[in-house]
Amino acid sequence: MSALMKVAADSQSDAGSFVIKTLLSFFGRDALAFLMVGGTAALLYALASSFLLDFSGIELGVPDWVASSLLYGAFVPLVYLSHRRFSFRSNAPHGRALTRYVLTQAGSLSLATLLSYIVYQLLGLPASLGSLIVVGVTSLTSYLVLRLWTFAS
Repeated sequence: MSALMKVAADSQSDAGSFVIKTLLSFFGRDALAFLMVGGTAALLYALASSFLLDFSGIELGVPDWVASSLLYGAFVPLVYLSHRRFSFRSNAPHGRALTRYVLTQAGSLSLATLLSYIVYQLLGLPASLGSLIVVGVTSLTSYLVLRLWTFAS
């Protein structure tokens, strides 16, 4: 490796390290882990929702807002396990955390259903935009409740 390439690689590593350290100090580890876990789930939800509602050509027999809500609910079990272990590193008793998580997700699902109804039925937005709105508002609300109540020690 030439000296110039080594300097370039070191500066990229330093820049990446700086960005990560800055984000960690500003948001905290839990918030970044939540964004990674939730962001991955949200991206998968948005892609699946867009495909299912806009591109698949499948006649679902239910309004888009119902299909979107059911799809959102399908993500709950895996996201619980991921948030418990990685995002919040919770040592809260599993029975309590799981009960609270189910209640939190019921609230989140209700919020997602209401928002889905608004963006699809009332505003007529395409699934690609509507799903981003649903995920954004629901995710912020969910983070706050999960951090302050569901996974609190």
